[in-house]
Amino acid sequence: MRKSLFILFAFIVLGLQNLKASYILIPMDDSQRNHLKAYGIAYWALKGELEIRWLLNYRGGSFMIPNAKPVSNECLIRGVSYEIISDAQSNSILVEISNPEINQDAIKLEKAPKIAVYSPKTKQPWDDAVTLVLTYAEIPYDIVYDEELLNGKLKEYDWLHLHHEDFTGQYGRFYAQFRHAAWYQAEVKENETVAAKFGYSKVSQLKLAVAKKINEYVFGGGFLFAMCSATDSYDIGLAAEGVDICAEMYDHDPADANMNSKLDFSKGYAFEKYKLMLNPMEYEFSTIDTYGTRQQQYGMTKETDVFSLFDFSAKWDPVPTMLNQNHISTIQGFWGQTVAFNKNYVKKNVLVLGESKAFNEARYIHGEHGKGTWTFYGGHDPEDYLHRVEDPPTDLSLHPNSAGYRLILNNILFPAAKKKKQKT
Repeated sequence: MRKSLFILFAFIVLGLQNLKASYILIPMDDSQRNHLKAYGIAYWALKGELEIRWLLNYRGGSFMIPNAKPVSNECLIRGVSYEIISDAQSNSILVEISNPEINQDAIKLEKAPKIAVYSPKTKQPWDDAVTLVLTYAEIPYDIVYDEELLNGKLKEYDWLHLHHEDFTGQYGRFYAQFRHAAWYQAEVKENETVAAKFGYSKVSQLKLAVAKKINEYVFGGGFLFAMCSATDSYDIGLAAEGVDICAEMYDHDPADANMNSKLDFSKGYAFEKYKLMLNPMEYEFSTIDTYGTRQQQYGMTKETDVFSLFDFSAKWDPVPTMLNQNHISTIQGFWGQTVAFNKNYVKKNVLVLGESKAFNEARYIHGEHGKGTWTFYGGHDPEDYLHRVEDPPTDLSLHPNSAGYRLILNNILFPAAKKKKQKT
């Protein structure tokens, strides 16, 4: 009898051990209280060298982390929803995900990427969505700008974001409206000083040199993410190498009247066959951007300004699947100096991640360059529809579940993913 009771007790203890919680699941579906800070938890855990599995398409792209008291404490502190699950539950989830008939996958995240944001040191009359969300999510980053890039500092980083920027040397084409503003004049002075320091007679030459440094960085295996005017102006800057596209008020001599026939589209990443705007007073770089046509040509309103994310195969196309993880598939659009990309000018080898089909707009695009990748995201601030110059920064505590901002943070984490062999 005593022996039977001992055996029964042993089975009970063994059963309790098997039921012991061993993983923390951070859901990323509608049950998550703070999607944005959840990415910060994942980054924090990677910094602590914890193993993380990113469960693609499972409950909105959830994270599974080994159960440890510091992790659950951090979730509580940051207001992130989590569930404690057993070994049996975690194995069941992984088995379910591995089913070839289910469009899900589990990707191991290995190392927290070191992040750089390309941004001027001086105060600008706008805020950058990436620095806002990195700060809110408590993900560390360094600020770098022209001098750091030209001095070779980029090699220290895994991921680079391009701030609201103009790589053509035209100061965002703000001349007509803001040439008398103190911030505009300070920007001109600062850029001309740095250009002279590095031996360039024009700011456009300085910005081209910086763009080529970024190009080398990506080709060598870096991850590039750009928003708003840093997208098309970067491509244009590369394509216009050796061509003067800047009017006299920008570089003190006339632009080449035949500039449009001299562009080399092969040097850019994403766009081709576009035309540069010849009027220097126009607040637009080229026909790539739909800023001036989306309302006039299509009658777009805020209600119809939405874009849809494509559904990729998690097992066969893990990179675009990672970049598109979200709890909803239709995203509210938002304006910016470069708001969206006219699909007529997007290169055929570019992968469109999100589009407004009714308005012929690509909003979110991706591609490879050498060993690295780049992602361009149109618009300025996903939670401030118009966001004009000198508007106050967005308070992300009011938007903890922002689907538009989640796309930015997907780009932060995807360089941490264990590389999978391409399926053939």
